[in-house]
Amino acid sequence: MIRREFITLLGGAAAAWPLATRAQQSDRVRRIGALMNLAADDPEALGRITAFVQGLQQLGWTDGRNVRIDARWAAGNADNFRKYAAELIALAPDGILATSTQAVTALQQATHTAPIVFVQVIDPVGAGLVASLARPGGNTTGFTVFEYGMSGKWVELLKEIAPGVRRVAVLRDLAIGIAQLAAIQAVAPSFGVELTVIGVRDADEIESAVAAFARSPNGGLIVTASTPAAIHRELISTLAARHRLPAVYSFRYFVTAGGLISYGPDSIDPYRRAAGYIDRILKGEKPADLPVQAPTKYELVVNLKTAKALGLEVPATVLARADEVIE
Repeated sequence: MIRREFITLLGGAAAAWPLATRAQQSDRVRRIGALMNLAADDPEALGRITAFVQGLQQLGWTDGRNVRIDARWAAGNADNFRKYAAELIALAPDGILATSTQAVTALQQATHTAPIVFVQVIDPVGAGLVASLARPGGNTTGFTVFEYGMSGKWVELLKEIAPGVRRVAVLRDLAIGIAQLAAIQAVAPSFGVELTVIGVRDADEIESAVAAFARSPNGGLIVTASTPAAIHRELISTLAARHRLPAVYSFRYFVTAGGLISYGPDSIDPYRRAAGYIDRILKGEKPADLPVQAPTKYELVVNLKTAKALGLEVPATVLARADEVIE
């Protein structure tokens, strides 16, 4: 199906998808579950699941013909992850797409046999999701968000675009992603910045902590990769603008929401690649034998409108490296 038709199908499907009015399936139809970390109506989530479905189509799997895709949208809620993981496993899927560490953890607690292919996981070995990147073992494999050592580049980029920054608030999910913070902490002294950690569990926590941080001068933000940060991306970019805080983000979708600059992997491409792993699993391969893969595409995105509002002049060296400039 084309993108528009698919998004139309998704509209209003807050929990379960596809619709109950789906045509009768043949015995040869394979079942694929998808446990997504964002909400069903989030444009980023729609782009991700659309890419996954299109990737399957290119490999000969068409939803409603020879596969059935059952998606659940956790919207960052821990209870939803557990609830929907149980629902999907009860459907006896032939393979499951899982977005985020929370999704994989919930699924692994519900099954030791159903094949799981993850996306948007930062440190699968450190989180205990796989035995190793080369030989995952068990029923789980997938695609990492990035090599977490690159998180230090966000400090470098922030100082390049806003040299006056001396204090940096790192917005992160306090439950995961410690490796991202460690990489930032390792390079911060060499750039002369003092770090403050801010949790992103909910909107109130974010708003009060950023406001308190902004009371002192020469501040900037680094927003690391996490599900809560993605869910609250518009709030975070609004707060950065309100308090005139230069901010570096981990993904392009923060900058399209009004953020200043991002450096990180393409957030959509891994879903096409995940379709390839699901295809191989449906054809008989085991997750244990499929190595965990790292991103192949990274992008630097700059929002000149936001830079102007903050009174910043983006250096020519940054613009020259940018993959996309939003004006």
